[in-house]
This record gives sequence, C-alpha cells and structure tokens, in this order.
Amino acid sequence: MSEVLLLACALLSWIITCQSGPSGPCTDLLPLDLLSHVLPKAQRAQSGIRMVQSRGARGFQFSGSPHLFSFPASQLFTNCNFFPAEFSIVFTLKIPQMAPEKSEYIFTLLEGDSDNLLLGLRLSQNTLHFLQKSQGNRKRITFKAVGLADNRWHTVVLAVTGHYTLLTVDCGIPLELVLERSFPDDLDSTGSTFFIASARRWNGLFSGLLRQLVLLPGSDATSKICPSSEPQLSELSIPQALLHLPIKSSSSDLLPHPYEAEVRVTAGVKPPCGVSEEGQLWFNTLHKGLFLCDGMMWLTMLQVKQRLDYVEHHQDLFTNSETFDIEVFQIPSVGLFIATANRDSDLGSGIYKWTDGKFERYQNISTYDAQAWQYFTVGKKKLLVVANCRGINAEDPEKSVIYKWSSRKLKFIRYQYLSTYGARDWEAFHIQDEAFLAVANHRQGERNHNIDSVIYKWNPVTQYFEVNQTIQTSGAYDWEFFTIGPFYFLVVANTFNGKSTVISSTIYIWLEGMFQPYQSITTFGAIDWEMFQIENRIFLAVANSQMLTEDGKILYSINSTIYELSLTSQKFIKFQDIATNSALDWEYFTVGDDKFLVVANSYDGTSYSLNSVIYRWQGYEGFVPVHRLGTNGCRDWEFFNTTDGSYLIYSSARAALSKVLKLRTI
Repeated sequence: MSEVLLLACALLSWIITCQSGPSGPCTDLLPLDLLSHVLPKAQRAQSGIRMVQSRGARGFQFSGSPHLFSFPASQLFTNCNFFPAEFSIVFTLKIPQMAPEKSEYIFTLLEGDSDNLLLGLRLSQNTLHFLQKSQGNRKRITFKAVGLADNRWHTVVLAVTGHYTLLTVDCGIPLELVLERSFPDDLDSTGSTFFIASARRWNGLFSGLLRQLVLLPGSDATSKICPSSEPQLSELSIPQALLHLPIKSSSSDLLPHPYEAEVRVTAGVKPPCGVSEEGQLWFNTLHKGLFLCDGMMWLTMLQVKQRLDYVEHHQDLFTNSETFDIEVFQIPSVGLFIATANRDSDLGSGIYKWTDGKFERYQNISTYDAQAWQYFTVGKKKLLVVANCRGINAEDPEKSVIYKWSSRKLKFIRYQYLSTYGARDWEAFHIQDEAFLAVANHRQGERNHNIDSVIYKWNPVTQYFEVNQTIQTSGAYDWEFFTIGPFYFLVVANTFNGKSTVISSTIYIWLEGMFQPYQSITTFGAIDWEMFQIENRIFLAVANSQMLTEDGKILYSINSTIYELSLTSQKFIKFQDIATNSALDWEYFTVGDDKFLVVANSYDGTSYSLNSVIYRWQGYEGFVPVHRLGTNGCRDWEFFNTTDGSYLIYSSARAALSKVLKLRTI
C-alpha cells in the first residue's frame, strides 16, 4: 500500500509541475514569426495594413490603430511565461530618412493593459535603441551610427547573451556592447501584450516597411542567415504572404521603367528629388553622370570617376585679421558656412555664408585672440564654440564661449562661458548618447605650459556643459577624437613642456567612464593630429612644427609622421615620414577614388612664403607629392564640397587674407 501511495504522490507532483510550467526562462522554442500574428487570416482585408512592393521585395506598412497589430504574449509562450534569457531578434525593414527629433517603434512588449514596457526596439535618425525592464527600471541600450533610415532594405540581427548585446547589419561586422547587468532570466511575460510597429500609442508608429520580425530563443541567429548572397534581404522566417510571386503593384509602389521616366539634363545643378520626382532620371553633363530619383535622393546609375587634374584660384577672402583656424559647417535648410578664428580682438572673428559660389560675410562675433572654432550639435541645438586665447582686457580671466544658432534670429547668440587657459582647440564628440567637449589648454600665464586640459560633459538637466575629467597636458594645441570599432579614442598634440618641444603626445582610450592613457608617441612641437581610414587601415598623421632642444637649438625643417595601427601589436607604428617646414595642419580628403593629404607648411626658419603640398595615396608607395601650392604663413586647410564641385580653403597667420581654391577634375 505504501508503494502505491508513493507512486501516486510522485505522479501528482509531476502533474503539478507540468501544469504550472517551468520557473526559468523559455529556451526550447523554435523561431517565432511575430509579424504573422498580426496579419489578417485567409487573405482577408484589414484596415491599416497593406502590402507594398519596393526595390524588388515586399513588406507591410502599418497605418491603422496600434491595437489592430497586437496580440497576447501567451500566443507565443504557451508552456512557459518567462521571456528567454538568451535570444535573437531578426528584422528586415525599409524606412526613409527621419527627422532628428523623431523616433519610431519596431515592436514592444507591454505589461498588462498599462504602458509599462518590458521589452522593445526603437529606431531614431541614426540610432537603434534596445529597451528592457531591469530590476524594476527601464534600461536603454543604444547602438549609434547604424544607418538604417536611408530608404533601403536592411536585415538586422540583435543578439542578447549574458552581459553582451551584439548588432549585425546586413551580415556585416558585429557591433558589441557590454551590459552592466546580464539580461534578466526572470522577465515574466504573464498577461503582457506584443505591439508590432508601435508602443500602443499612435505616437511613435513605425512609418516604414517591415518584411521580417522574428524572435529566436536560445541562440545568435547571425550564423543561420549569414553569409548571404543578398544580405540586405536575408531570411530566417518570412510571412507566407510576402513569398509569393511579385504582384502587379500600383504606380506608387514601383519605380517606373527607365523608358517611361522623365529625363532631366543639367550642367551640374542638382534638380529636386522627392516623392513627386520618384523614377525620374537626371543626366549631369558637368560630371558626366546618370542618376535615378528614388523618392528621397539621387542614386548613381552611371558616372565617370573623377580624378584631380589641377588646383585653381577661386576666391580671395579678406578677413578681419590674421586667421588661425577655419571651421566649415552646414546648417540644414540654411546653408554652408565657415567661421574664421581671427587674431585681432578689436575686430573680432567672422562667419561667412556660401552664396552664389562665393563666401560672403554673414555675422561678426567678438572674440579675443581667437585660435579655433568647433561646430557641433547636441540634440536639436546647433552650437559653435570659440577658443579665446586671452581675456577681454589684459588683467581679465580668459573665457571661451559657446554660441547657439537661433532659428528665429538666423544668427549665433551667446549661450555659455567656459574658463580656459590659452585655449588652442576644441573637440566635440559623442560617446553613446552623451555629448562631450574637450579643450586644449596651452598655458597658464606666460611660462606654465604643464597644466590640465579639460573634458566637459553635457548635462541634459541643466542644459549646460560641466567638467567631467581633467588631463595633464604640456602646451596642448589640438585634440582629435576617433573611433575604431566599439572603442573610443582621444589623442592630444603636446607642443612644449617649458624646456623642449621634443616630448610625448598621448593617445587615450575610453574605459570605465573616463579616458585613460593608451599609447605615447614622441612628437616635435606637435600642432595637429589627423585621423583617417583607407579601406580597413587606420592612420594618424601628426604635424610637427619645430624641434627645440634643451640646449636651445631650433629646427623648423623637420619630418612630420604618418602612423598606422598595427593589428598585431594593437599600437600605432610609424608608416611614413614626410619632410615639412613647421607643419601646422594636415587635412585628408578624397576626390573620386583617390585619397589625398594636404599639409600646411608655415615657416622654414627664414621665410613664411612656402609651398604647401598635396600628397596622393599610392598604396605601397604611401603618400607622394602631386601638387605644390604657394602659401604665406599657412595655418589651416579645410576641404568642402558644394553642388558646383570640390574646394580647398586655407588660412594665413601672416595676413588678413584667406584663399579658396577649386579642385578641377577630369
């Protein structure tokens, strides 16, 4: 009898366990097609959803009430209520460019009948946000510069495992982010609801096309769909309605055949390209190219590759005084501008706008021995910061100033003062969603060059920059920020330590919320760093201005050096020495398939009237000189493009005259 009783108890325990389901995360599920759960059954019509064919593939467009495209999570998790602790989300989408302030949801998992979010994916202009509930709080993991909103099809895999989240776009190189905490293994989906293309509300409704949205518990789906002959349209699980033979679409879904398209011919002037021009052809007689409008931008169908032939004078730009730096920037819907950092404090510095093929004076700003400008954005704010080298009066403390663009006044107005010491340069950059500003403090007083330079961080609450970190520098002249994969770097050009210009400049890497030393490189009065990439090779070029040794000898005709990142040693090693004359700036630019570096040669010990040189990339040979340009005390080079072609502009630290040069191509 006791044996029967024990057997009955064991059977009852097994039944209870099976009925209650597992207490851990679900791991034994097949790929779950989320899209299919919100499609009408038996090909019946449903308001708010339509099938659209675009660029040879079909997707669904959602425009109705978000509740039409929702379903209870219990339809997916039938035997287990816990969301998988390890999983992949695969989605294929096509979405036009988005406004900077706009964001849209790909999907969300909401708790009960509330707006409390358990999980979701949100897309903004150039970022993808993975949203999750962790320890009762809402966490956001942001992938930047993903480039999904470009009106092209893209297939994306988001894989979550432990402390790691990996993002793979179009079977490319995965981007990895490390989480502070592992994804929770106790995320209970009981009573929750999936919303496709929204977060329950109309606000944030996905406006593009969705072709695939799949949850794969337990593994990284990348290996299941990559490599692929068509990575933008890789498939894990596509709704059956999208797999049939192409339907005959309405004229709004497909581009007209080329022989039906209107052809425009211009001598270089770019015609408008919008929804009404979709399918039109444009032949550019100036650049010998044929382009097709896709409803948003002109796509190159056929174009003769440009090659730099020669450089010609285009404009003499008379400035308030000698110019130490030029900043080129574009304000959307307003135009192309430059800001000149001018020496004379009585006359200030100028802002010029590109008008009818020339720069014309637009605004004057009071500056005090201005050394550099930096244009950048924080959210919707368009900001311009100047490095002032002295105070208003000789006895006044030095203050650099951030100016904000006023869309009402159409000019820059003062926004924030920052205390600096002989400031020579500003560098603006973003790490994840946070904005930073780094100032190169050159000296305090007349003799103290070994001082702190400062990295400021934007405070979204106060809406101002605040000190985040100080770094010991020696006569700092320049900061250069760059990224390599998921890593962030900042390199300083140290010029003088009070005794010698033969000192170390340091590369810093972002670790644990601050910049830490990564590598030191011996430089000779370093004034500028320029980072650039040629295919998968990473380079850093330093402009060495002078060699002043402790015994008092000064040399101006010395080598500047290009360093390349060694994948073996994970350090920058010397790639090429280039003979320069007190080099003050490098500028990297491309014309067609050709890559160039131009150096600002300023002084050889006897004369300021020297040739600055353009070097062209020749692969194994490195950079070779191809053009020599007569300059006078050349301080800065900037490259820019307009609809009329490509240009270089250089500033003079010896005369109130900068020159705009046009690059003639063949």
